[in-house]
Amino acid sequence: MKSPLTGSDTTYDVLGIGFGPSNLALAIAIDEHNTGLPADRRINALFLERQPRFGWHRGMLIDDATMQVSFLKDLVTLRNPASDFSFLCFLRERGRLIDFLNQKTLFPLRVEFHEYFEWAAERVRHLVAYDHCVTDVDPVRDDNGTVTHFEVVCRDPERPGRHLTYRARDISVAVGLEPHVPPGVELSERVWHNSQLLPRVTELATAGAPVRRAVVLGAGQSAAETVDYLHRSFPEAEVCAVFAKYGYTPADDSPFANRIFDPEAVDVYFGAPSEVKQSLFDYHRSTNYSVVDMELIESLYATAYQEKVTGRERLRFLNVSRIREVGQRGDGGLDVAVEFLPTGEQQVLEADVLVHATGYRPRDLTALLGEAAKVCLRDDGDAIRVSRDHRVETAPDVAAGIYLQGSTEHTHGLTSTLLSTTAIRAGEIHRSLLTRRTAPV
Repeated sequence: MKSPLTGSDTTYDVLGIGFGPSNLALAIAIDEHNTGLPADRRINALFLERQPRFGWHRGMLIDDATMQVSFLKDLVTLRNPASDFSFLCFLRERGRLIDFLNQKTLFPLRVEFHEYFEWAAERVRHLVAYDHCVTDVDPVRDDNGTVTHFEVVCRDPERPGRHLTYRARDISVAVGLEPHVPPGVELSERVWHNSQLLPRVTELATAGAPVRRAVVLGAGQSAAETVDYLHRSFPEAEVCAVFAKYGYTPADDSPFANRIFDPEAVDVYFGAPSEVKQSLFDYHRSTNYSVVDMELIESLYATAYQEKVTGRERLRFLNVSRIREVGQRGDGGLDVAVEFLPTGEQQVLEADVLVHATGYRPRDLTALLGEAAKVCLRDDGDAIRVSRDHRVETAPDVAAGIYLQGSTEHTHGLTSTLLSTTAIRAGEIHRSLLTRRTAPV
């Protein structure tokens, strides 16, 4: 039985599913648009977030880790440099603007940028419903059979087992990525994904559980940060980094390569033939995938060499290797079988912790959208077709719109899951919403 419509007289112009940086940027664009306008010209928006409060990769907010994008690529600056939602306005309000400038850096601490996100999210709190987990998105047809809006169903946070339903003409889906682990891996108290790094380390420290050896699988930025953090957090433990490469690959953040993240590059990518899209993706994956900042690479190497000199090697790199099997010991520890790929030789590491720093993958949009997924058109590779304005291409009898923020690498390129064009994309979606709102029916 369908749940009753929440606020039965309300049909939102746009309903956001998920409230990370992407939909936060859209909320700000809408809030700025609405300021000073009469009610009939405002965009009526609501954003639904399953978390009880704003949070962005909290498990990897390592105290000294920095952002990998410039602070100018914040939530608003590339769309509206005069916005008072900028990172610089945040710093001014916090009394740290001059101190930050004196550092002569474009890359803030990750914890500070998260604080900025929280500050911005609080300023548009009136547009957000937290603790709302979406379970269904249903297209609703009028008497002519046209899909005129969607009904979005959520679990009721105050009444377990009950649901709430919201109606909207358009929806903006920005649910982010989900942690990825190799097939067959079961996460546990001793086997983690790196997205849970900080709370898991805190739990071990609080419990006083000894960590004699930690193993980290992965060769990207998060893997290297995890290795470094565990090495510092457990000064008596050995930390083993396992990866199939010969060594960490430096991220290509050179000026010409970084142009792949320019707004104009999205236009080029979107209009290119499929084979050109693939070649651009392959050429420039070293800007983002399975790569590490050079400064961190050099720091880890220097640490390992220093330990070799002093004769106490706690940091080990098991390169050209893969984990083949993980067994549970009677004392709660792990037996991690690592194969050296050139020879096939295996060694078994007795470990207390195994961390999979194996990346993220897009969430299953078909499962999330439910019935609404059936009105989405797909390409020859069964990927959802998306227009340049980030709106899903739908069947001719669908007037309501679905916007995607993320899950569009196949159409919009590498920036789909990154912060680089978040502000620009929010502006493009905002303009598209206004255009569709004023278009003749």
